[in-house]
Amino acid sequence: MEWETMARELSQTTDTKIVLLVMDGVGGLPVDGKTELETARKPNLDALAARGVCGLSDPVFMGITPGSGPAHLALFGYDPLRYRLGRGILEALGSGVEVGRDDLVARGNFATLKDGLVVDRRAGRIPTEENIRICEHLNARLPRREEAAVRVFPGKEHRFVARFSAEGLSDALTDADPQKDGRPPVPTAPLGPEADKASGIVNRFLDDVAAALENEPKANTALLRGFSKFPSIPTMPELFKVRPAAIANYPMYKGLARLLGMEVMDVGGGTAGLFDSLEKSYAGHDFFYIHYKKTDSAGEDGNFAAKVAAIEELDAHIPRLLALRPDVLVVTSDHSTPSLLKGHSWHPNPFLLVSATAGVDDARVFTERACAGGLLGRFRSLYAMPLMLAHALKLKKFGA
Repeated sequence: MEWETMARELSQTTDTKIVLLVMDGVGGLPVDGKTELETARKPNLDALAARGVCGLSDPVFMGITPGSGPAHLALFGYDPLRYRLGRGILEALGSGVEVGRDDLVARGNFATLKDGLVVDRRAGRIPTEENIRICEHLNARLPRREEAAVRVFPGKEHRFVARFSAEGLSDALTDADPQKDGRPPVPTAPLGPEADKASGIVNRFLDDVAAALENEPKANTALLRGFSKFPSIPTMPELFKVRPAAIANYPMYKGLARLLGMEVMDVGGGTAGLFDSLEKSYAGHDFFYIHYKKTDSAGEDGNFAAKVAAIEELDAHIPRLLALRPDVLVVTSDHSTPSLLKGHSWHPNPFLLVSATAGVDDARVFTERACAGGLLGRFRSLYAMPLMLAHALKLKKFGA
């Protein structure tokens, strides 16, 4: 019997509450002997580690570097090897873009092209207001082609969503993204003959965008990845009998939450807004997903000091969370983003669980090394959901 079948059979509704705090990309590697978590002053997170049990989790398998989509799916109890969700559909749904059955969507980055090379895949993280202006410009100026209707939708900073509407579009496409700065742009390619039509449409769109933006100082080209169509996936209320709420700022995470049946809450600006939203929504739900992005952004920028500061900023808000007295509290990450590597990595996530039924171990600080010696050991992130449900007494006994 697989976990999904078991979850449908064993899950039960209770009044207990679970909070899953995801510090995106928080895991790191030592710089001058210490990781970002070891360097940061975080008395509240360290106190939590002394109260609970710790471990390390692998989003997919040891050695596999995950994207944010599969890494989050695993945390939510979905096998990322079974459900292959493209980044595009998550970004689109999170941005409020309507996606029909004949639509193909992709997550886009405005980028900087110079002398034939992509010198900045994020166009200097242009302000969101600039993104909106550029998208309006493209929607008004791009050539109208009979083969497909195309529209772009602005996201935060350099991110946008591209939607291609036509019959017979396949999402079996490679990313049109060189993945690293200093490389030439790459076109998308079909992964099978059924995607030939979509490949041609997307590559003509990219050429049109580059022509339309040639006079922009920073955002003068576009990269696309995560081509996807609307998937079929069971929701968390169906599988786990919970009333889940998502508290997140960024479209991709909101999109995944909506897809999985979470109610996406309104969130104000800044870190405090996450906890304002948690407090306001706490009475109406029993599972809360809180997403904190700053640790990941700093890691991707290779900014060790900024990542340390992001950890310390989040730590200051932990007392607000504890004041709500959740029955189960988990603090972890979807994946690691070491500043040393400036990107996602295959390193496991530090994992901390606090519950009256969890006991304690010898970990006294919330760091990678302390978690490595915790009672939970090293496990797949897929097991995080059954652990949370069990400690919240939301799983019935299996068998006689």
